[in-house]
Amino acid sequence: MDPYAKPNEHKVGANRPKISHLPSEIDRRTRNQRHGEKQAVAAERRAIKKAARRQLKKEMLEELERGTNRRGTD
Repeated sequence: MDPYAKPNEHKVGANRPKISHLPSEIDRRTRNQRHGEKQAVAAERRAIKKAARRQLKKEMLEELERGTNRRGTD
């Protein structure tokens, strides 16, 4: 299992959000535009990681709950 992805998460690995690095001759965006895009990409990556942490925590709690139920019935 990939610890940094929800079960149906598609934006991980090679498909993850990326920050583009192009020379100024090709890329005609202003500094503020580049900065805004960089912040958006970083926010999306944080959201993916946050969702992964929530999913792992949920799975861990379910696993612990199953473990305590088994001990109580033994």
